[in-house]
Amino acid sequence: MTSLLELDGIAIRYGGNTVLSGLTLSIDSGEIVGLLGPNGSGKSTVLNAVTGFTPLASGSIRFDGRRIDPLAPHRIAQRGIRRTFQLPSMPTRMSVLELTMTASSEHHQLCAALLRGRATRRIEHATHARASALLEQLKLTAVAHLPAASISGGQKKLLSIACAMMTEPKLLLLDEPTAGVHPNLRGELIDELRRIHGLGVTLVVIEHDMHFIRELCERCVVLDRGAAIANCKPAELDKNRRVLDAYLGRAHRTARPLEAP
Repeated sequence: MTSLLELDGIAIRYGGNTVLSGLTLSIDSGEIVGLLGPNGSGKSTVLNAVTGFTPLASGSIRFDGRRIDPLAPHRIAQRGIRRTFQLPSMPTRMSVLELTMTASSEHHQLCAALLRGRATRRIEHATHARASALLEQLKLTAVAHLPAASISGGQKKLLSIACAMMTEPKLLLLDEPTAGVHPNLRGELIDELRRIHGLGVTLVVIEHDMHFIRELCERCVVLDRGAAIANCKPAELDKNRRVLDAYLGRAHRTARPLEAP
């Protein structure tokens, strides 16, 4: 595999508080990597840094061989990186289908065509068909015409994935995709993410559901206090003393199965 994403000694500080401290991390093309750690360990900050929402104090980030940390978020997205958020905010005046269509690359072509006065029916039809297919795959067809802000929290998570996939990303970053999703749908979500991975998309997943991580991910990187303390297969987490210390505290005496705090 070739390295798709490279974080080289990145540090992020908020005032006097160091959130990430010289973090170095490499994600190969085609991997599914779980990004784990206790609350406050810096997981979401990593995603914010990669997508340009949080500037670096030091270090660099390269994607597909090119440095991206100086770029604005929309420029980074154009390179092929998409993300979902832990608490997605949805518009009140757009339907689920309309929002999904708006997220597409074709939508930007449609806007440009409208401005130039060109025919748009072909572009609109293709965008509608692709959005409808994604919503069907993510079990959102029944709510396609409802306001995006009115659907459940779990459905908003799935809608975020649909919007991200409308742009055919190379790298998809997911921030707690199972939070708010009904337990019965988590198996289907794993299947869908595997399908997306099968399309050639590299996945990085922040998640507290360890069963979900074990089922989906090939490798795990564990953060604690802004630094990487483990880089291993999911099956090796329970035997890693530094991971157990981070999650359970150094007062623990026996290693027990690692679960979310």
